[in-house]
Amino acid sequence: MDELSKVIIVEGKQDKKKINRVIEEDAFVLCTFGTLGLHALDLMIEEHQLDFRDVFILTDEDEPGIKLRKLLNQEISHAQNLYIDRKYREVEETPEYVLASILQAADINVDVDFLKGFE
Repeated sequence: MDELSKVIIVEGKQDKKKINRVIEEDAFVLCTFGTLGLHALDLMIEEHQLDFRDVFILTDEDEPGIKLRKLLNQEISHAQNLYIDRKYREVEETPEYVLASILQAADINVDVDFLKGFE
């Protein structure tokens, strides 16, 4: 198993890049590349041992993101949901200082310089 105990699940590559810029902690950012089927999700859970790790779900606030979040919550019941404001709609469109605040509130270490941001 990867020694990184925390996993942040996001939808797309750009979401992953943005989160990786903001965090300082050695958390693993897992990209689903959009919606998943149940079989693919089961494989992802097994491969990354998600049943034994701290899991955070950060999806877009649009129909596909909400649908994905629902599926992830059904299969990874211990996961913690993190939400962006609907006005940003997508994780990749959310300002880095907002993402840093969301992640910090979930006890994920972030680069404090991002907390000084402005809109």
